[in-house]
Amino acid sequence: MGKGRVLIRGSRVQDVGYRLFLLNLASESNLTGFQARNVDTDCIEALYEGGEEETKMFVEKVRELAPKEAEVSGMKFEEYEGPVKNIEVFRSEFTTIQLGKIVEIGLGMLGRQDQMLGKQDGMLGKQDIMLEKQDEMLGKMDQMLEKQDLMLGKQDIVIEKIDNLGVKIDNLGTKIDGLREDLKSMLDRRLAALEKDVALIKSRLGIA
Repeated sequence: MGKGRVLIRGSRVQDVGYRLFLLNLASESNLTGFQARNVDTDCIEALYEGGEEETKMFVEKVRELAPKEAEVSGMKFEEYEGPVKNIEVFRSEFTTIQLGKIVEIGLGMLGRQDQMLGKQDGMLGKQDIMLEKQDEMLGKMDQMLEKQDLMLGKQDIVIEKIDNLGVKIDNLGTKIDGLREDLKSMLDRRLAALEKDVALIKSRLGIA
């Protein structure tokens, strides 16, 4: 049987799925014991146990592979004589912890969604108020247009009356002109008759 410990350090070895990555490598290598934990803020410690070939395979994979988002600056492999958890026990514990974190994150997301929905409701309420005000403004505009239509109708009536008055004035002018012609004709006839009478009187008196 082989047993050991590895310390993995780097600026980004936590919160990138490194412990789950190591757990999967241990399963692929058929290890019987495995456990991993975060140390400080830039280090992961992994304990492993299994057959000689299996542990050797695990060490080679750990040296060669890493999560895509990880940034590793160094690894240190050491002998270890203490107890190591059964890999399935650690898997169960690790899964429970990760599920708890997922639930916590999910609840946080739901809380933020509730806040966002509350803000959206507030915005929708303001939009409803704005739409009501717009409806009021449109109603007032309709009233103004109706009044304008009434004013235009009255203007049309006034213009029509003015036009009729103009026609009547024109007719009156025509009648006056006609009356003037009749009066002139009458005066001309009377003047002619008067001149005729004067000429007759002069003839009878022997006045040249």
